[in-house]
Amino acid sequence: MKTLTVSFYDTKSYDRQAFLDAAGGDAGMECHFHEFRLSVETAASAAGCEAVCVFVNDRVDAACISMLAELGVKLIALRCAGFNNVDLAAAKAHGIAVVRVPAYSPHAVAEHTLALLLTLNRQIHRAYNRVRDSNFSLHGLVGFDVNGKTVGIVGTGKIGRVTAELFRGFGVRLLGYDPFPNTEWAAATGLEYTTLETLLAQCDIVSLHLPLTPQSRYLIKAETVAHMKRGAFLINTSRGKLIDTTAVIDALKSGHLGGVALDVYEEEEGIFFEDHSGRPLLDDELSRLLSFPNVLITSHQAFLTHEALAQIAGSTLDNLHRLRNGDAWRDGTAL
Repeated sequence: MKTLTVSFYDTKSYDRQAFLDAAGGDAGMECHFHEFRLSVETAASAAGCEAVCVFVNDRVDAACISMLAELGVKLIALRCAGFNNVDLAAAKAHGIAVVRVPAYSPHAVAEHTLALLLTLNRQIHRAYNRVRDSNFSLHGLVGFDVNGKTVGIVGTGKIGRVTAELFRGFGVRLLGYDPFPNTEWAAATGLEYTTLETLLAQCDIVSLHLPLTPQSRYLIKAETVAHMKRGAFLINTSRGKLIDTTAVIDALKSGHLGGVALDVYEEEEGIFFEDHSGRPLLDDELSRLLSFPNVLITSHQAFLTHEALAQIAGSTLDNLHRLRNGDAWRDGTAL
């Protein structure tokens, strides 16, 4: 059996361990793990490789793809569901296949969505820090019952559906918006599909679960925030550019939004996944967001469970094996 050489980019210790565990000592796979991201500036590191494996913040644009093609790369394997960071047209033009992991433990992201909401609403992060300083005051820690509230699920793919089902356990009214509604599932779950404008106007909690496309970019902007119920909570565990940060900051300053919980940020590249504690944070909008007591941000960690990492590694390796075995991906077929 031939050996397939693969360069993995933007990897951390948990990525490497998950892939090594999934590979199980496969002698037919030669893996080169890099901590730096793939871009046109670093693409030369893929020399001698038939495939590259990338993550959400690798910059696989036309220039990068052109260089990969010159190096003989045949496959771009995304170890994530989103593919907005890859120029698919350029990949197709160069005959490079692009594959992804369309589904991995939707429970990981859905459960993190609920964790963000409950932490922010009940001020658990602030209470934890107070108690560690021997401050047992309850001042400023008042939250609300999720029970009885109206929750909007924007995007009812796998993760959105699991999130809705988890929310159902709290005894909420569920509204949904999706360009491609799943009416059979909605009827079984008790979710009512409606327009985005109606959902925003009626919901106490709005949770985003859409892929980033030209149509969904800045779905939440000044005009749509204006439709939101005053005091509503906004949660985003999907893609950062679904939200216009400036509009959200303005809504927080005016008090129109009651709280914002984010696992993603529109300019997270170069910030998230890294330790910046020893130097100033140069992103002014992110710094402004972090200054609000009713904002909670985690650094794109919703996917980070043992189960999800194992599924991502397994699915990605399956895609790579198909290239090695000559079963597919030889004609530049995308996704």
